Amino acid sequence: MNETFLATYKISSQVENLPDMILLNKIEQYASGFSNFMSTHGGTTFNNGLYRLHAVQDIMRWTKLIEEEFTNYKGRAICFGYDWLGRHFALDKNRIENEQMLILLLEPGAGEVMQIPVDFKNFHNEELVEYQNEALASEFYMEWLNTKGDSPSHSQCIGYKVPLFLNGSDTVENLEISDMEVYWSICGQTLNANS
Repeated sequence: MNETFLATYKISSQVENLPDMILLNKIEQYASGFSNFMSTHGGTTFNNGLYRLHAVQDIMRWTKLIEEEFTNYKGRAICFGYDWLGRHFALDKNRIENEQMLILLLEPGAGEVMQIPVDFKNFHNEELVEYQNEALASEFYMEWLNTKGDSPSHSQCIGYKVPLFLNGSDTVENLEISDMEVYWSICGQTLNANS
């Protein structure tokens, strides 16, 4: 079902993935292909850290962590993946088209949530393939790798030292490797304190 994505994105590594078929099958009805793709590729890092999928056992934990920072999305999002900047991609329970949930991009460094008008299958086979730079800031990632040379581990991200919502610069000099959970927590606390 995600052949186009898998032809473009190469597996770099994979952490242990413990598929919870009850959870996956509940989501499947509103995200065609989710169950098979996540049971097979959950916990996988693609293209040297550019894009990663949560291990199935981490989906609900990350969904709860995201809801703590973006409280307006509590009960609305189901996180399934993230990019090198620690931005999370989630299914949106409030936006359904042709019986399929559409995608959200939750950006801790900018303090923003963006709506992506595609479903799970088309997000992987079209959005991430045809619009890789727009979806994942792949050119910025290459700039980071060429300058700093370090790709993030599965539990890390390349976060902003000074978040964009505090007028930090969107440059490689303002980036550093961070534990992703710590980065989300710090950005969330700072964002919520300033709102």
